[in-house]
Amino acid sequence: MAPALSRRTQARDPDPGASGPGVAGLGVAGPARAGNRAAARHERRVIRSADPRLGLLVAAARVGPGIVRVPRLGWVVRDPVLIRQVLVDHRSTSLLGEGGVGHLWSQVLGDWVENLFDGRGHHSLRTRARDLFTDAAAHDLVAAAAGPVTEPARRHLREGDAVDVDDLARVVVGRLVVAMLGIDAATFAREAAAAGLDDDGWGAYRLVFARGEELAALALGTQSDTTLSPGTVRRAEDILGGLTAGVAAAYRSSAGTTVLGRCRELGVTEQEATGLASLLLVAGTETAASAIARTTALLADTGQAARVAAATGTERDALLDVAVREGLRVTTPAPVIGRHVTRDVTVGGRTLRAGDRVLALTYVANTAPGAFDLDRPYLPDNRHLWFGAGRHLCLGAPVARAELRAVLAALAEVGPWTVVDREAAHGVLIPTYRRLLVTRA
Repeated sequence: MAPALSRRTQARDPDPGASGPGVAGLGVAGPARAGNRAAARHERRVIRSADPRLGLLVAAARVGPGIVRVPRLGWVVRDPVLIRQVLVDHRSTSLLGEGGVGHLWSQVLGDWVENLFDGRGHHSLRTRARDLFTDAAAHDLVAAAAGPVTEPARRHLREGDAVDVDDLARVVVGRLVVAMLGIDAATFAREAAAAGLDDDGWGAYRLVFARGEELAALALGTQSDTTLSPGTVRRAEDILGGLTAGVAAAYRSSAGTTVLGRCRELGVTEQEATGLASLLLVAGTETAASAIARTTALLADTGQAARVAAATGTERDALLDVAVREGLRVTTPAPVIGRHVTRDVTVGGRTLRAGDRVLALTYVANTAPGAFDLDRPYLPDNRHLWFGAGRHLCLGAPVARAELRAVLAALAEVGPWTVVDREAAHGVLIPTYRRLLVTRA
């Protein structure tokens, strides 16, 4: 029986940087086509620099069936419909067990995290803390966190200076996650100053980001095996010890409008709250900063930043909404989602056995429709797939969208921008830039 594929994977996928009739059915003029090629080239470099193995996997998965078994890796899925089937089938797949991110965390924090990740505790906590992650709550939180950072950036751009959007993104997401958790930023101030990160008062947030990135990088190479070595576990524990140093105090004293304060009010233990904080300090920073920097570059590289900047009022609002959606689709900061198969199940005509592992290539699935395009219509097969699917759909999705929108809106207020210097980050779990300097065009 042939695998059941979505419409877009029944034929060879177009190059995500290509243009023409094969991309959304639209021909694209020469300058736009050149911009798309440049954007795709930079994106490929970001992916390869993060992890060359990921670059090879993404390139190889561009063609072939929607689901295929690969030696050592397990089942590799690139079709968006099949990926969604895997992610929403909680009776047949799990975050826990070899292949899932829960397996990684349980080795560092202990087996107790399994209930927090995929048990009744997971559902209960998400349900009772959901109001902290609404669009309205995210808007207010992001406005407070991003405003003091984006205002100086706008001023520098107006004065003709270059702004490092990668650094700006790191500070914004660092400020936001610290505020969201209710942690005192002073906890990180001394170490940040010693590390030379605090020449402008934002060092604590850069440190939070750097430690989270360092912790996440320990998972590099786990596509084929999520069992960590004893040395890696010890290193992870050391990093987490510093990263969560302020959690205990915040758990005891922060308001119920913060995540840790809400955990206390709900009866979540301090140990469990520390585990949740660990997750947010990593997952809530790396992916958002990646989307911010890379979407900023995509708008400039494809020549579409000028269109957003020239628009006003509701037209600009609408374009920013599309820019956020397209940016998240094309960057898909978490390019691979792993799952452990808990019982035999049929996916795309193939039988997955209990104990198998699955790699859902969300980056490949989401970029298959084509290049970043502010005129691209809604893609139902890919809806929110950059945030996962099912009961593990990213709880912080509204926050991530608001962060990205806030930075893009700040840039657009100044005018169109261009990238004058960039460097892709090497050896990181979440593909991103290490430096992205932009100036007013």
